Amino acid sequence: MRVLGVDPGLTRCGVGVVEGVAGRPLTMVGVGVVRTPADADLGHRLVAVEQGLEQWLDEYRPEFVAVERVFSQHNVRTVMGTAQASAVALLCASRRGIPVALHTPSEVKAAVTGSGRADKAQVGAMVTRLLRLDAPPKPADAADALALAICHIWRAPAQNRLQQAAALHASRTAPRAATARAAASRATGRRAPAAPVPSPGSPSPDASPNPPKGRTA
Repeated sequence: MRVLGVDPGLTRCGVGVVEGVAGRPLTMVGVGVVRTPADADLGHRLVAVEQGLEQWLDEYRPEFVAVERVFSQHNVRTVMGTAQASAVALLCASRRGIPVALHTPSEVKAAVTGSGRADKAQVGAMVTRLLRLDAPPKPADAADALALAICHIWRAPAQNRLQQAAALHASRTAPRAATARAAASRATGRRAPAAPVPSPGSPSPDASPNPPKGRTA
């Protein structure tokens, strides 16, 4: 499995490619950062991020793309830029038909270090150890991108099993639900038995068997 991890950002968008499967040693294929000038127009910066990600997709041909899920922060301006860069990554991957997974920062930290509250230094140290690197990738955005890729490789088997179980459950319950709906439809569609039609000359059903006698003149 080859995964491109994307740590979204407008000024620095971390990218890292990791190859391997869960339970076996992983290999770093590439790591870097897509940069845009802070004083450039927003539209031009987004185009630069797109072009940079497209180059990585062209060169490394990942099977999956893992993007950090944007979460609320106190700095609204920062989170908006992160969300915009994240959307560009989703667009680039989806346009090529590459599956995209979103992982929260705490999920990535927990997967790589064992603690969802680990700091960037701890994440960088574990990424260096897991990928057998000589030194932590710089800047931290690059290390975070590799951590995203590692997280997805390790979590993908469990996620696939959950999806398969959900699909199997849906396939088993769908026929039962359809049968129940059909039975309910038949029950509600039944008509009440029709009243018997009286034969000619027979008294009306509503007529009294002993009608009152009329007065004689």
